[in-house]
Amino acid sequence: MGKIILTQNDASKRTPELSPKARTVLNAAKKVFLAHGFSGATTDMIQREAGVSKSTVYAHFANKETLFSAVVEAECASSSHSLSSIQFMPGQIRKVLLEVAHTYLDIVLAPSGSALARIVIAEVERFPQLGDTFYAAGPQGCIDLVAQLIELAIEHKEIDAKGRTAEELARLFVASTRSEPQIYLLTHPNDPPSTKRKQHWSELVVDSFLMAYT
Repeated sequence: MGKIILTQNDASKRTPELSPKARTVLNAAKKVFLAHGFSGATTDMIQREAGVSKSTVYAHFANKETLFSAVVEAECASSSHSLSSIQFMPGQIRKVLLEVAHTYLDIVLAPSGSALARIVIAEVERFPQLGDTFYAAGPQGCIDLVAQLIELAIEHKEIDAKGRTAEELARLFVASTRSEPQIYLLTHPNDPPSTKRKQHWSELVVDSFLMAYT
C-alpha cells in the first residue's frame, strides 16, 4: 500500500483569489489586528498601513468585520495546507498521528494563531459571526482532515473505533492535542512551549489515543 494524501474540505478552501491591491489591504489588516486587537483596530489604521485610500479598502472589504473574517479565513487556509499535506502511511499510524499532533500544535501555538484565538474569544459575544468563521475555518477544518485519516486507519484495521464514528474520534484527538498547551499559552503568553515540551505532549496524546482505540 502506498501513501494516501488527505484532502481539504470546503471550509478550508473558501478563501477567494484576491487582487494584488486586496491582498495588500488584507496583509495590512492582519498586522493591525494582531497588534491592536479587533476593538482597537480601525479602518484608518489599516488604510495607513496598506498605503491605500479608504475608498480602496471599502472597495474590497465592506467593513472591519468583513476584513477580520477575511484575515481569519486566510490564516486558517494557510495552516490547513500544512495539515492536508500529511500523508497516510498504512502500518505507521503512530508516526502519522504524531506528525498531525506536532503540526497542529505548531499552528495553534504560533504567535499569530494564539493572537487570533485571543481576539476571537474577546469579541465573540458582540460578534458571533467571528466565532463561526474562526471555528469553521480552523478547528473544524482540522477535525475534518483528521477524520479522513482515522477513517483510513479504521479501513486498514489499525484503529478500532469501538462503535464511535471517525469524526467523533477526530474531535477527541484534536481537542486532546490542543487542550493543555493552548490554554497554558493563552494564560501565559510570555512562556511559549519549547519544541521538547510540544513533542512530549504529542507523544502523550497519541499513545493515550492508540491505547484506547487499537
